[in-house]
Amino acid sequence: MSRSPGTPRLLRRLNDRAALELLLADGPLTRAELGERTGLSKVTAGQLLARLEDRGLVEVAGERAGGRGPHAALYGVVPSSAYVAGLEVLPDSLTVGVADITGKTVVEVTVNPADARDPVKTVQDAVRRACDSARVSLSQLRAFVIGTRGVVDPRTGDVRFSLDLPSWHVGVLASLRQTLGASVTIENDVNLVALAEHRYGAAAGVDDFVIMWAGVGQGLGVMLGGRLYRGITGGAGEIGWLPVPGEPLPDDVNHPNSGSFQRLVNHDALSGLAAQHGVTGAGVPDLIRNGHEGYLDAVAARLAVGVAAVAVVLDPGLIVLSGDIGRAGGARLAAKVQDAVARVCPTRPAVVTSGVAGNPVLRGALVAALEQAREQVFSDTV
Repeated sequence: MSRSPGTPRLLRRLNDRAALELLLADGPLTRAELGERTGLSKVTAGQLLARLEDRGLVEVAGERAGGRGPHAALYGVVPSSAYVAGLEVLPDSLTVGVADITGKTVVEVTVNPADARDPVKTVQDAVRRACDSARVSLSQLRAFVIGTRGVVDPRTGDVRFSLDLPSWHVGVLASLRQTLGASVTIENDVNLVALAEHRYGAAAGVDDFVIMWAGVGQGLGVMLGGRLYRGITGGAGEIGWLPVPGEPLPDDVNHPNSGSFQRLVNHDALSGLAAQHGVTGAGVPDLIRNGHEGYLDAVAARLAVGVAAVAVVLDPGLIVLSGDIGRAGGARLAAKVQDAVARVCPTRPAVVTSGVAGNPVLRGALVAALEQAREQVFSDTV
C-alpha cells in the first residue's frame, strides 16, 4: 500500500500546532513534559522544539530543578513572534489594543476621531499611534479586528447598516484592507462581547449561551455549539426591534430607538421609570446601582420580556447580561431577571452578569484577532 505524499509533513505540522497551543495554555514546559502531554517521544519532542526555535516561535524561558542531574530547560512561545490589534469604534471615540501572540495586551490607546467622516484615516492613525506606544511595527501585526455598532454582512464583511456610524458603509472594509492589509475584519460589537465572555467571562466553557447587551443600544450575541450565530444577513441579535405588547411598532426602521423593545428598555425609558419610583442619580447606570428593590424589580420585568423571547426560541440555558445597564445591575439585577423570566417562560435559563473585566468589546476583538493570527503563524511551521 502506497503512502499519501506529504503525510509526514502534515503530521509534523499538526504536532507543531498542538505543541504551540499547549505551550500557550500551560507553558512553559520541559521537553519531557511536552512529549508526555502530546504523546510524542522525547526524540520527536526535541526535534519539534528545535524546529520551532529555528522559526523563532519558541524559546528557552527558564529552567526547572530536578534531581541530581542538570536542570531541565523550560520552553515557551516567543511573545514577540507576532502581534494583533483589536479596535472598538464608537461615534465619539476609538480604542485600540495591541496584544502579543500569547494574548498579553501590551498597549491600549483611546483617541477622539479627528474626522469621523473618514473612518479609514481615523483607524490608520489610531493603529499607528498604538504601535508607536508599544514599539511594535505595523508589519508585525498579523490581524486586525474592528468592533462596531450595527449590522455586519457575514458574506462580504462590510457594515451593512449602522445608525450611529453612518460613515461606516459598504466599501470601508476594502479601503481598510488596502491601507492595513488583507487581515482586517469588521465584526458586530456584541458578537465580540460573546467571544470575550466565552474565553474569559461568565460563559467560559459553555458552548450555548446568549449575551444580552442592555445599555445605550440593545443587542444579542448568540453562540450555539461554540460558534457565533450571525444570521443570513448578519441581523441575528437585533433584539431592539422585537415587537412588545403595549409598545408601538416602528413606522421607519431607519429612525433611531424606534423599535418596540428599544422603547421599553432604553436609557430614556429607564430614567422615566426611575422617576416614577422616586429614584435619583447621575445617569442610568447610577440609577441601577443605587435603585431600591421596587425599581430594580420593574427594570428586571422589562428586561425579562426580551430574555423570555430569546429563551423560548433558542433555549440557550445561559443568558449573560452586559452593557452599562447589565454591568451596573450586577448579580442583584441578574437574579431578579431570572426570577421574572421563570414566571412568564416555560424554559428557565440561568441569568448571570458579565464576568469580563475591562472593555469587553476590545477584549473580544483581541480574542478574534488572536485566533486569526495563530492560524496564520502556527500553521506554517514546516
